[in-house]
Amino acid sequence: MNADRMLLAQISDCHVIEPGRLLFDRVDTAALLAAAVAHLNRLRPDFVWITGDLVDSGAPAQYAHLRTLLGPLDIPYALLPGNHDARGALKAAFADHACWPEGDGKLDYVIEGLPLRLIALDSLVPGEGGGRLEEEQLAWLDAQLRRAPARPTVIAVHHPPFATGIAEMDAISLEGAAALGAIVARHPQIERILCGHLHRPTTVHWQGTVVTTAPSTAHQVALRLGPADPVSWVMEPPALHLHRWQKGHGLVTHQSYIGDYGPTTPFG
Repeated sequence: MNADRMLLAQISDCHVIEPGRLLFDRVDTAALLAAAVAHLNRLRPDFVWITGDLVDSGAPAQYAHLRTLLGPLDIPYALLPGNHDARGALKAAFADHACWPEGDGKLDYVIEGLPLRLIALDSLVPGEGGGRLEEEQLAWLDAQLRRAPARPTVIAVHHPPFATGIAEMDAISLEGAAALGAIVARHPQIERILCGHLHRPTTVHWQGTVVTTAPSTAHQVALRLGPADPVSWVMEPPALHLHRWQKGHGLVTHQSYIGDYGPTTPFG
């Protein structure tokens, strides 16, 4: 791998359930994730980060199915829990992943050895839709950032730390966002913060860096920005994000739709 560039793929909010079942009796999350895996294998990124809501209810059988679906993925990957996940079952199903911390606490970790330094923050609060970062996590993050001030770094956390304008999703956002922002503002090596949760692509300039949310590989949250609009889902095309980093040029994010949209056609 070239040390001066990296192609980081992000998929999110897969909501895998038990084999043979449809989410909401309509959404085949397994088939959609399988299509995403095939799409990733064609794109050939250097690494894949899966940013939460990996399964729908945290059941061990769902993680076993997730592991099977990710089996054909030819690219190294790491996982991060979201509010639909369960730490113990996730860690047990992917026990061979070396990034996990010891113990039964939050699944925060650092991945070294890539052109980008990757730091994961676990915002899961069991039984709640919203997320939270604890004081100990934030102190840990600050210490990790201080250890490598010159290394370009990407942080992933499932819940976005900003208001998106989708009211009912903002009601289950991230507790501790202000404290996170104070740390982020002190560390200019942070190239990007990657989030899931929203099931929509958004981008915001925040505390001196850029925060993006990724679309889902399954269903999307409908774009309704009225303050009283109820949250709802829609089968807009599934997609993933490709974050292309090059030394001296920064990090550029491309959205890649998953599916067959016909052949490419030259201009002219």
